[in-house]
Amino acid sequence: MDAVRMLVVIGLVFFHSALVYATDDDFYVKNDETTGAILIVAGFGVVWAMPLLFLISGLGARHSLRRRGARRFTAERLLRLGVPLVFVTVALNPLPQWLRLRSADADHHESYLAFLPRFYDVRPEPAEFPFLLQGEHFETGHLWFVVLLLTFSLLLVPLHLWLLPREPVRRIGDRVAEAAVCRRGLVLLPAVAFAVICAGARMEEDFAGWHRWSYLLFFLAGFALAADDRFRTAMRRDAGVAAWIGVVLFAAAGPGFALADEPFTEMTAPAIASRTLFGAAGWCLVVAIPGLLDRRRLRRLRRLRRRGESERLERPGRPGRPGRPGRPGRLERPERPGRRSAIERGYGYLATAVLPLYLLHQPIVVGVAYLVTGWSAPIPVEYAALVAISLTLTLAAYELLVRRTRVTRFLFGMRSRSARRGANEARSIAS
Repeated sequence: MDAVRMLVVIGLVFFHSALVYATDDDFYVKNDETTGAILIVAGFGVVWAMPLLFLISGLGARHSLRRRGARRFTAERLLRLGVPLVFVTVALNPLPQWLRLRSADADHHESYLAFLPRFYDVRPEPAEFPFLLQGEHFETGHLWFVVLLLTFSLLLVPLHLWLLPREPVRRIGDRVAEAAVCRRGLVLLPAVAFAVICAGARMEEDFAGWHRWSYLLFFLAGFALAADDRFRTAMRRDAGVAAWIGVVLFAAAGPGFALADEPFTEMTAPAIASRTLFGAAGWCLVVAIPGLLDRRRLRRLRRLRRRGESERLERPGRPGRPGRPGRPGRLERPERPGRRSAIERGYGYLATAVLPLYLLHQPIVVGVAYLVTGWSAPIPVEYAALVAISLTLTLAAYELLVRRTRVTRFLFGMRSRSARRGANEARSIAS
């Protein structure tokens, strides 16, 4: 799952860079030349990427609650999510909004420092819960994910303390898990709930196309997934079918989104039908991707076990020269531990960096886009340059400005350096 999180977060650089050239999207900075093809391609990522992040976060939350307990879990979430939320909102989020104004109006010459008081001019809006602060220029921007994740995590604590330990709830969970394993396709049934939410509650463009409370269901699904391995067994079994159904439903939703004026909110029959198909497709793909990855992981483990068993049969005893009792022959070229450890170090580095990279990427993409869109170059050239520069600067900012000091690690939701590093730290960030 760490690999999926890394893929999604790095993919956001490609996604948000593409929005600069999308015809129908209101991104902060827009290129003069745009194309409608961007949203068609990007839409397939929207339907599964952020939902899958919430599912993985719910899975991690279950393990974290078991390991830490409710009190330590709450404190950990407030520190690891609440502190970065406040810091990045205050320190980095004004930049995209300021560049939006400058990009839209060539005569806008207000300085960044003069703009800051206008950004911080906020009012309470309880109706927008959990986005309680609103303003003309203020926004949480890409931090909506952090806001929702923190909210869902805190809402989960009383559920974990008072509802889940009850015996009737446990029995219901056991029966549902058993039914999911025994009845083929039952794990796809929640697609109906997501279809209903998308159709009736509409979709919200500010939250990657999904309604904000749809993400709560994905989060709770991940929480349930971690509670019983039988759910993962059912997902592995039905992953192939779920993938095909998800792709077909997404393709069927496309024409309605293309033809409607406001497909996210219109209550016309074509728009409702498209949102219904989109919601169902999202759940099917969220089932398919972890299920297929689990299949691959298990196949790899089986191969390793078979290889280990055959090596024990062919090479009994301790290492030595060929042909002597208890000293096996050298049947294979020895592995290169240096190469393997380098890959592992890179994996651990990126897994630990997921949250800081997410926090950093959008202000950097917008800042680079503000400069790149002034070039007189074809869209593919500008886009490639925008992605390459943004990725480089995001990784450099993480390495040079975030990772190396205790204060900045704290502000970006990272643990201080300790003996527990690499994979252990990556798992704690996921939870």
